[in-house]
Amino acid sequence: MAEMKVRWAAPQDVASILGLIRELAEYEREPDAVLATEADLLRDGFTEPRRFRCFMAEYDGAVAGFALFFTSYSTWRGHHGIRLEDLYVTPSLRGRGIGKALLAQVARVAVEEGCPRLEWDVLEWNEPAIAVYQRLGAHIQTEWRIMRIADEKLAALASLSEPLPL
Repeated sequence: MAEMKVRWAAPQDVASILGLIRELAEYEREPDAVLATEADLLRDGFTEPRRFRCFMAEYDGAVAGFALFFTSYSTWRGHHGIRLEDLYVTPSLRGRGIGKALLAQVARVAVEEGCPRLEWDVLEWNEPAIAVYQRLGAHIQTEWRIMRIADEKLAALASLSEPLPL
């Protein structure tokens, strides 16, 4: 019988995490968008200050997926929450409860830390994931739109303000 295991990621998982991130980018139709390196992941996930935490899923001893998340803050709730950046299960192992197990483990962290909510994004065309999330009790926030500014436009916006003393 196949064995599934979810565990905390360790520094030696960085190559696997990056490989899964690249698989996810392929799945999300943006194969050239990944700029992260192993050094970035090692620095931000496994040295202080930690910018993210991560769970790894294994199936029959092989890496099957990951869930990478970080702390957010709700001004309305007056409390921190969890923001799930990525949850991914390699395609050949989907349908075995791996994604649900990863999401449940992140939810457990949120509950243990007193977080009132767990949030994440899903592409509107990813109907299989949406169906799973809704069966688990999540609902789509249709009234909100994600705004993003990056790279040169971010630098241009930043240049409109004077630096403040630290």
